[in-house]
Amino acid sequence: MRTGTSQRDDQRQTAQQRRKELLEAADRVVLRDGPEASMNAIAAEAGITKPILYRHFGDKGGLYRALAKRHTDALLASLRAALDAPADDRRQRVEATLDTYLAAIEARPQVYRFLMHPADHGQQEPEQSFDVGHHSAPLLRRLGEELATVIAERVELGPGGDEVARVWGHGIVGMMHAAGDWWLRDRPCARGQLVHHLTDLLWGRLSLADDRGGAPGF
Repeated sequence: MRTGTSQRDDQRQTAQQRRKELLEAADRVVLRDGPEASMNAIAAEAGITKPILYRHFGDKGGLYRALAKRHTDALLASLRAALDAPADDRRQRVEATLDTYLAAIEARPQVYRFLMHPADHGQQEPEQSFDVGHHSAPLLRRLGEELATVIAERVELGPGGDEVARVWGHGIVGMMHAAGDWWLRDRPCARGQLVHHLTDLLWGRLSLADDRGGAPGF
C-alpha cells in the first residue's frame, strides 16, 4: 500500500517532469521567434491552453526566470569547464573563457535576444510587456559573482583581494556582455578577433598577479 509521502513524491516528480517538458517547448518557440515568443505560441507548442501554462509559471516573467536559470546554469557549466581545462598559460585560459561565452550567444542568438532584449511591445500581447532589464540584471549579477569567486580562489591579489576579485568579476562580465551584444548585432569582426582584442584589454595587472598556492591556475 502506498503511503501519502510516496504519493506526494510521485506527484512532485510528475510536476517536475511536466515543467521540464514545458520549458523545452518554450525553448523551441524562443529559438524560432526570439524576443517575439508569445505565451500563446508556447502553449500551442506544448499542446496545452494558456491558463495551464500560467498555472505552472504564473506569467511571462515567471517563465522568463525559469528559462533564464536554465540557460544560465548551462552557460556557467561551460564557463567552468573552460576555466578548468588545461591551458599553456593564463592568457590562453582567459581567451578560452571569453570565447566560450561568445560562442554560446552566437550559437543561440534568438535565445540570447529573448533573455536580454525586449520585444516591440506595440506588436505584442499585454503579458509580454515586462521589464527585461529587471529580469536580465540578476542573470548578469550571477555571472559576475561566479567569476569573482573563481578569481578570488585562484589569483593572489593581496590585502583587499576579495573586493578586487568582485570588481574584476562584474567588470569582466559587463565587458563581455556589452561587447558581445554589439558584436552579435553588427558582426564587425570574426569571433576570434574579438576575443583577442578583449584579452588585450584585460592584459594589465591580471597578467602580473601570481596564482594562489595549491589552487588551479587562472
